[in-house]
Amino acid sequence: MDIRSFGPDHVLVEVEDSRHSLAVYEEARRRRVEAASIVPAAATVLFEGVADVEALVRSLPGWEVDRADVAGETVEVPTTYDGEDLDGVAHLWGMTRDEVVRTHTSTEFVVAFCGFAPGFAYCTGLPDDLAVPRLETPRTRVPAGSVGLAGSYTGVYPTASPGGWRLIGRTDLVLWDVERDPPATLVPGTQVRFTAA
Repeated sequence: MDIRSFGPDHVLVEVEDSRHSLAVYEEARRRRVEAASIVPAAATVLFEGVADVEALVRSLPGWEVDRADVAGETVEVPTTYDGEDLDGVAHLWGMTRDEVVRTHTSTEFVVAFCGFAPGFAYCTGLPDDLAVPRLETPRTRVPAGSVGLAGSYTGVYPTASPGGWRLIGRTDLVLWDVERDPPATLVPGTQVRFTAA
């Protein structure tokens, strides 16, 4: 773990991967670290508006963060598996379409971090050997609710936007609503189960 403080009240922690960043995030929440926000990412955790930077920097090396103890609720994502890249993913995985659906729906996913767009969750769980490359040319518009794969992540587009993920299906689940608290349906630590609608 590489720890850096910068500015008067920010700390950046660099870790090995998203599993470790989620573990740091969960431990920070368990310890009730006083910060305006704690933002996990693929291999970092950013603490913003930290009340006592020196104390946080001193304590971080002693944290037990080899694995994330996921405490989040489970959210079911009903998915219609008819995405325009489903056949391509089946080819990359060496499976039939039905086998892709069975593999995806039997995987236990966890939201490692959010980014790209408000409410867009990067869900981990697929093994590395099922990682797929992003599209060589991103689409100019991906419909809201599209379920896609990139690398070993699964994500659901909360709103219509450009995107380069391989689309395998779609859901009607609302992922971002500014009238809710929190507005995101899928937050770091949430366990996610995709089901065939």
